[in-house]
Amino acid sequence: MPVILKTILLLTISNVFMTFAWYAHLKNLNNKPWIIAALVSWGVALLEYLFQVPANRIGFTVMSLAQLKILQEVITLSVFVPFAVFYMQAPMKLDFLWAGLCLMAAVYFMFRT
Repeated sequence: MPVILKTILLLTISNVFMTFAWYAHLKNLNNKPWIIAALVSWGVALLEYLFQVPANRIGFTVMSLAQLKILQEVITLSVFVPFAVFYMQAPMKLDFLWAGLCLMAAVYFMFRT
């Protein structure tokens, strides 16, 4: 598997875990004390790091730090929008498209040679 594809796959998996760690407690643990939500979120975040650290180490062999960061931001938005709309029942907004277009411009500037 090509290094960039492997990096994207691992970062996507890590982002799914991180998105749940950051936001799912707002829906699932809303009636629990914040410390319970924090501890559960930390456990989920640990799983995120098990994918994110190898992804960044692998990706850094062929990409710059800035390229890895922009790639991460694109993946974050790609994971967050479906999570927000389908899991958290947030309304779909045109602002998601505009944010995505801004990120695509950032990708262009970071990856152009």
